[in-house]
Formats: sequence, structure tokens, C-alpha cells
Amino acid sequence: MAQFKRFDLVTKPFEITAEIFSKRRVLITGGLGFIGSNLARKLAASGSKVTVIDSLIPEYGGNLRNLFEAPNGILVNIADVRDRFSMRHLVRGHDVLFNLAGQTSHMDSMRDPFTDLDINVTAQLSILEACREFNPTIDIVFASTRQIYGRPQYLPVDEKHPVNPVDVNGVDKFAGEQFHILYQSVYGLKTRVLRLTNTYGPRMRIKDARQTFLGIWIKQILAGQAFEVWGGEQLRDFNYIDDVIDAMLHVVAEPKTIGQVYNLGSPERINLRDLAQLLVQVVGAGRFKILQFPEERMKIDIGDYYSDSSKIESALGWRPVVPLADGLARTVSFFRDHFDHYS
Repeated sequence: MAQFKRFDLVTKPFEITAEIFSKRRVLITGGLGFIGSNLARKLAASGSKVTVIDSLIPEYGGNLRNLFEAPNGILVNIADVRDRFSMRHLVRGHDVLFNLAGQTSHMDSMRDPFTDLDINVTAQLSILEACREFNPTIDIVFASTRQIYGRPQYLPVDEKHPVNPVDVNGVDKFAGEQFHILYQSVYGLKTRVLRLTNTYGPRMRIKDARQTFLGIWIKQILAGQAFEVWGGEQLRDFNYIDDVIDAMLHVVAEPKTIGQVYNLGSPERINLRDLAQLLVQVVGAGRFKILQFPEERMKIDIGDYYSDSSKIESALGWRPVVPLADGLARTVSFFRDHFDHYS
């Protein structure tokens, strides 16, 4: 297998102590999805009183199985963030909001741009208005995406890189994050934005490629099928779910992050061909095919991309600590045990 860039790991994650979140009232939109459910489990185990909101619309990643045998202290509310009247009620009485609800599929955003607009822009504005009117002291973390940058003009991509989205989803996610920053600067809401890149791990969506291409790869390889790699030479960086959750908890715990935008990423970079080989190695079997991009997908591909996350590392000491090979092994192990509930 070709070599890819690795990085030196610290020996332990930079953990937030349980005391910081113990008994805090936390609201998570998109809380039955991949990131939201893992975050809810972590917070509940730390003593937080967690309410998760999810529409459970089949295309958007929510899965009741994600909270199976979860720690006590999690309340599930089936609601849609597009329902402004429900959100006015639900934001009340909470100390923290992790705003993770969103439409994540780039191709779906091109086929159905108005739904993407409703979820990733209009609903975000409604959530912020509800917070401004009914809970103006709540701490808010908004999950944005590296997709807003479009095709990189230089690498690694830092927060000063020009924003030039290549699809509707990128445009809408940028609008959503800018509303969060605007409401901080104008109304004093305690918002901060994290721009995520290729998050993966247990409970991710694997039934299709709506959330990440890595998900469908894992489904197909575990089912004994060949998976498709489009292109193959594009460089990417990846964050294991535990590292992303640590970043989310850290920005809430540190007041100086209010009003800031941070990239998440990893100094460990790999092209997609080598990633496919690594996945086969982790699974111990499998095969893949290198194919040319479908025409419609090629139009919105961003080429090589990896993030510069030195801003958040400098501010908080956060950096990813789970190597890609280890994270893939943990992910594959989870889905081997729970395949029928996610495929």
C-alpha cells in the first residue's frame, strides 16, 4: 500500500471533565443522527440532561437504533426544525444547543434545492430567532462543513481561504453559519461555528452515500460486494467521531470561542485509492473498482482537500488523536456487530 502522511499522536484525548457538563440541560438538533447520537451518549454519560430533536425523515440519517442502550438522561422529541412553533417551545430552558440538524447530501441539494434551502437556511434562521426571543443566554454550536470552500486555491485550507461553494448545499450551509455569526455580533447570542471534514465512526449512515462516501464503502465491503472509488487520486483528511465530539465540548467550555469559526481537520492525509486499500486491509477482505466520475458528480467535485486546524489547536489545544487506521477498525467492528440495523 502506498504511504500517506501520518502525524504524532498525543497519548490521551484532551478530555473535558464531567463536572463541566454535569446536570447541564443540553438540546441537540439532529440528535438521532450520526454525530448527534454519539454526542448525546457522551453527554448523558457525563450527567447532562439531554433532549434530542429529530424528524426521522428517512433520507436524513436519523435512526432510533443510534440511542439503543444509551445512558439514562436522554429525552427524544420527534420534531422537524422547520416547524418554527415547535422550536420556540423546545429551545426554552436549555443551557446548550448543539445545532446539528441539516440536509447533508450534495447531490440531493442539486436535485431538490428548495428543500435544502428550507432545512439549511430558513430553519436555521428560525432556530436563532427562537433562541433570541425565548432563550438568549443559551450556548450554541453550529455544525458547518468544509464544502463551503469549494475547490481549494491552496492547501491546507485555513479559515481565511475564500469561500466559493460548488453546490447548493455549500451555499446554504455557508448562509446558515453566517446567520449564527450575525446573531452573535448583533444580538449577543453565544454562537460558534465548526467546519467539519469527513467525519466517520460508529452510527454513521451507511445505507447510501448521502452522508459520506465512506459509509457506502463500508456497507458494500461488509456485504461482500465490490465498492466503487471515483477518481482515486483526490487527497482527503478524516476525523473520527470521538475527536469531533471533543472539539464540540471544548468550544462550549471556553467562552473565548464565542463568535469564532474553526476548521476541524487532520494532518493525516490520504488519497481515496489508498483509503480503499486501507479499508480492505482493516476488514481483512474485499475488493474495489476505480471508476471515472459520473458527469453530474464531476461538476461538483472539489479535487484535493485537507484542512488547516491550527486555529482551534492554538486556541484550545484540540487536535485529533485517533489515527485513521484505528478509527476505521473501530468503525468496521461496530458495523459488523450491528449491520442489520444500519444497512
